This record gives sequence, structure tokens and C-alpha cells, in this order.
Amino acid sequence: MLTGIHFLLSYKCDSECDHCFVYSSPNAKGTFTLGQMKEALHEATRIGTVEWIYFEGGEPFLFYPLMLEGIRIARGMGFKTGIVTNAYWATSEEDAELWLRPLCDLGVSDMSISDDAFHCEGNEVSSARRALNAALKLGMPYGSISIDKPRVQEGIDKEQAKGVPVIGGGVMFRGRAVEKLVAGLPRRPWQEFNECPYEDLRNPKRVHLDSYGNVHLCQGLSMGNMWHAPLSQIVKDYDADLHPICGPLVKGGPVLLAREYDVKHEDEYVDACHLCYLVRMLLLDRFPRYLAPGQVYGLE
Repeated sequence: MLTGIHFLLSYKCDSECDHCFVYSSPNAKGTFTLGQMKEALHEATRIGTVEWIYFEGGEPFLFYPLMLEGIRIARGMGFKTGIVTNAYWATSEEDAELWLRPLCDLGVSDMSISDDAFHCEGNEVSSARRALNAALKLGMPYGSISIDKPRVQEGIDKEQAKGVPVIGGGVMFRGRAVEKLVAGLPRRPWQEFNECPYEDLRNPKRVHLDSYGNVHLCQGLSMGNMWHAPLSQIVKDYDADLHPICGPLVKGGPVLLAREYDVKHEDEYVDACHLCYLVRMLLLDRFPRYLAPGQVYGLE
């Protein structure tokens, strides 16, 4: 049952982080218009099970008036709202309060702030910390997202097979992380990755929407395009087993996806995301409707 819709308000971001799922950067394109956002929110009400609307990106605060209006409309429709941000705008705690007070007044229910070395390395007092302090002062619900650079952990987790490398840090190896962060990390035989460990592709609880119309089940894996068919209809008609990419993934993970389409690939990968992402890249030309947009694959 779908309970959350996350707007990728824009792919544009003030940063160009090595771990970014969607290849965001200052030069990235793809931003919602107000009209597009209104249409998507209207469709969200027709789905009937959606409770949460999130605004993220990229960096949604780069389009602050649009984000503010989206939150106002969503709250008026009865949705709970949340934001994901890197808090670049928190140049001081006083300024952070200025940015956050209108959001607090609208009743934003959650704000997740990226607070890690990818976003604030070398800063004595990070913008994230200033934003978190301002949110606390305003009584605004908040949390932090902290992703470390990938590392091999010492010791063996009880759930891990003996001798299997445990890679910590929280990075998922898709998007720019595949280009920037896999070098030197231990790899495992590709046959081991026979399930998707992160996404419930059969019964998704949330999807991400972008301005190109893609309804993402996972970054770059689309349920359909909401500018070609109504979002509520796409959600109603979705059947993982009939989806050309999700079908193999739910039955046998990235391993089956590679076998199903006879994709030629390497023998070892860092994790399931790493294999899945690279297999999908090799299938882009065959399934452009479901593997989109090129932005998420570093192609635009």
C-alpha cells in the first residue's frame, strides 16, 4: 500500500556529492513547475492511501518559494509533509531560523538534514548543525542523515557468512557512488546477489516523482510516466510481476535480471545495488520507458 510520495523537486543541487543516487549537481536539469506539482498532488489524493508528501532533490531549498507553496497545498489536502535538505542555507543560526520559521508555521512534520563529511567536511561548525539547532529552538521535528565514506568494517556480523566482507558507511552503490566510491572495496561473486535488499518492489510503500514524469520505485527504475498516464492509474495498474525490470528482480534479484536478458558483465561486485545498477545501465536502450531518466545514470 503506497503511503508516501517524494517529490524530487529538482535534480539541481549546490553540491556534487560522490555518493549521490541521482547525480545531482549545480548543472543538473529537471525542476517541477507549480502546475506540474499541483497535478501530481491532485493525483495523490485520488490514490487514497497516501499519507506523507516529501520534498527533496537535489536540494529543494534552491527553489524555496516552490517548495513552500507545495507544502502549503499538500497540508491543505490533509497530507503530512517532510523535507530532505543539506542545509546549505544555514549560514548562521539566526538565518536558519529565518528559513525555517515559515515551514514551521505551515506545520511541516519532519525535516531530515544531511550531516556528514560528504556535505560539510572541514567545517568547524557545519551548516547542518546550525540548522538542527535552529529547528530545536523553533520546536520543529527534525532528524539527521549521516552517511560515512565506505569502509571495510573489522569483525564479522553475526548475520554475515564467515569471510564475507562487511562494508560500512551507509552508501548504496548506485548513481555517482558507482563511479566515485567502489575503487579498492572488496567484492563478492555476482551469483550471491539474488534479492533486492532495500526496496519492496512488489508492494512499494513510497515512490519518488520527478519533473520528467517518472515514478521511481528506486532511483532510475520507473513504474511509469505520470505525464503519459495519470499517477493514480499507474499506481493502481502496477504489477511487479508484469514489469520487465521489477519482475526478474522480485523473483531472483539482480542475478536473475542479468540472466533474463543475457547481460554480459563482470564476475564480482561490491553489493546488490552495484550489480543491479550496472545491469540496468546496459539495458537502458532496451527499456527507456522503465529505466529513466538519463540524469540518474549520469547521462544528462
